[in-house]
Amino acid sequence: MTDNNLPGPGQPTPQPGQPSGPAGQPQQPPPYQPAPQPNAPVKGKGSMREQQAGVTKPRQATVAEQRARAAALKAQQERFAAESAAFEKRRKTRKRWLIGGGVTVGVVALVAIWYAAASPKNVTAQCTDSNNVIVDDDYCDESYYRSHGGYSSGGFIYIGGSSYRYNYGGSGVVGQKAVGGSYTAPKGANVTTKSGTSVQRGGFGVSSGSSSSGG
Repeated sequence: MTDNNLPGPGQPTPQPGQPSGPAGQPQQPPPYQPAPQPNAPVKGKGSMREQQAGVTKPRQATVAEQRARAAALKAQQERFAAESAAFEKRRKTRKRWLIGGGVTVGVVALVAIWYAAASPKNVTAQCTDSNNVIVDDDYCDESYYRSHGGYSSGGFIYIGGSSYRYNYGGSGVVGQKAVGGSYTAPKGANVTTKSGTSVQRGGFGVSSGSSSSGG
């Protein structure tokens, strides 16, 4: 069997890579194939495109995403409103408490002042002679000096040639000069002697007076 592709006698043998064909016909070039690009990214399924600033446009949010964002914003606004309302309530409550406390303190102070004014002070009186020396309380007692021919005038008690009067609020003992105090009866005060004799009764709304004319 004769191979028609084999060259005849006197014809050149075709080289690999060269097109073969009948002698005397023009040779056909091989089909075009692009040269491979170095480091060229291979696009395939699941590949991500690189975003370039100023070139790539952001993807528009879907309807579901827009609804989720709106719901989150609404929840945040409601939470802020609730916190603001709670803060305002606490502030008003604290303000009312402070005002109430101030009113209570004011009322208590007023009652204390009224009670102090209504409660007479207790003052101790001691009988003294013309030299301000403390003597026995009997010399200033009305029943005593009257039984001894004495009398009282202008706050002084006269028995014989001696005079006596009360010292109010001073300190000391019989035989010593009274220290401090006053020789004017204090208004609105309860005045008694050390022996318990009442010299003057006083108080808020009560007229002061003396149980003896020596006061």
